Amino acid sequence: MPLYEHIFLARQDVSAQQVETLVEQFKTVIEQGGGQVPKVEAWGLKSLTYRIRKNRKAHFTLMNVDAPPAAVAEMERQQRIHEDVLRSMTIKVEELEEGPSVMMQKRDRDDRPRGRFGDRERGPGGDRDRPRRDDSDGDRKDSE
Repeated sequence: MPLYEHIFLARQDVSAQQVETLVEQFKTVIEQGGGQVPKVEAWGLKSLTYRIRKNRKAHFTLMNVDAPPAAVAEMERQQRIHEDVLRSMTIKVEELEEGPSVMMQKRDRDDRPRGRFGDRERGPGGDRDRPRRDDSDGDRKDSE
């Protein structure tokens, strides 16, 4: 059977318990269609980049799905109808990710590689924190 990663966003005013109920409802649809949901991750309430249906935040949930396309299509149809689901996205993948997803991995800021603009000695202000180089040639004249 094909493998999918499915993410849906639930409205901000529903409780975490109601989000779990939605997940169980959608898992039931997949299982009735002959598939299975090996992993579900609740990413929690996160801010949205832009408003969706007057909501500034949403409950994000990831579901790994191993099911026939008809079962996934039925789940997506029910999500479009449901008033608490703001958006959903399903991606077909070659293999399902083992362990926690990238969103659930706690990464320390100091462990990230530093690039040209994030060098430690320059700090967050870049060149603004360094004193300017004095032009001692005298060739350059300041405008008065």
